[in-house]
Amino acid sequence: MIDLYTWTTPNGRKVSILLEELGVPYTTHAINITKDEQFAPDFLRIAPNNRIPAIVDRDTGQTLMETGAIMLYLADKHGKFQCKGAEYWRMVEWLMWQMGGLGPMLGQTHHFVKFNPGKSAYAEERYSGETKRLYGVLDRRLEGRDFIAGEGRGEYSIADMSCWPWVSRFEWQGVDLGAFPNVRDW
Repeated sequence: MIDLYTWTTPNGRKVSILLEELGVPYTTHAINITKDEQFAPDFLRIAPNNRIPAIVDRDTGQTLMETGAIMLYLADKHGKFQCKGAEYWRMVEWLMWQMGGLGPMLGQTHHFVKFNPGKSAYAEERYSGETKRLYGVLDRRLEGRDFIAGEGRGEYSIADMSCWPWVSRFEWQGVDLGAFPNVRDW
């Protein structure tokens, strides 16, 4: 049984998607970040960086924070949604790309374009431009592929699960998916 501490953000959604796909039992604990619940001492014992999501694996006693670590742990534990051989590292590469680029940059676009428009033209232009550049990177990767990693046309993996919640909010980012047909089809 997994205890999932999360909120309704793209980062929070990644782990819940994986848990649903794995079909393993889990209990969700809402950590309302709009009320600063991520700073509560009980949560900080699980996630010292005060960020969602975090998990406690009741079967093993393992606690983890950071979505990439959680996703790798769960995929490895259950032997699913990981690519094999050299493609394993391609999957990890794209998982890290999401965590280091796609997520943070799209998060900034949400902050400046969706939630605080008109506060900083520079920030809106910078993050909107970087968002479109990253969509272009993903669009090129998906050319002739069904999934981000894996041999041939690819296989559904944690790389896809980590990117999708961010891309699914394309409207918040002011992105026209018509300009990125491979991402749209994916």
